[in-house]
Amino acid sequence: MKFIAKAGESRYGLAMQHVDHLSDADIIRILQDTKVIALVGASPRPERPSHQVGQFMAARGVKVIGVNPGQAGRELFGQTCVARLSDITEPVDMVDIFRRADEIEHVVDEALHALKGLKYVWMQLDIVNEKAAALARAQGAEVVMDRCPAIEIPRLGL
Repeated sequence: MKFIAKAGESRYGLAMQHVDHLSDADIIRILQDTKVIALVGASPRPERPSHQVGQFMAARGVKVIGVNPGQAGRELFGQTCVARLSDITEPVDMVDIFRRADEIEHVVDEALHALKGLKYVWMQLDIVNEKAAALARAQGAEVVMDRCPAIEIPRLGL
């Protein structure tokens, strides 16, 4: 017999705590509050997850600023792509990171220094970096790990 757990449940029907310790209500609040995203690792290639998520969020009315040195000056998601987070001159609500786990700490450190008032750090699926998360939380940012907004939005009915 195959068991299919609902989101947030273990195979025994017990509530599970997600690695980032955020509830569905927290994720809903974060997604509804986010108006501007800096998408680190943005790709112009439609088959790449970073491109798909950027397009998805932009289609929902979120301003998505791509961050990729190789694409700087080009248009992605209806905005001019920048080389570094420090090149962004406007307030950003969330940094959504499409980088390897070993690069996350550097990206979070750069984001916290470059983007004053940053509210949220979002690490994509399979990315968990507790040291980077602690750094972000110490500066007042909420941290989402091992999740994708393009999955969470439909799952939560947003």
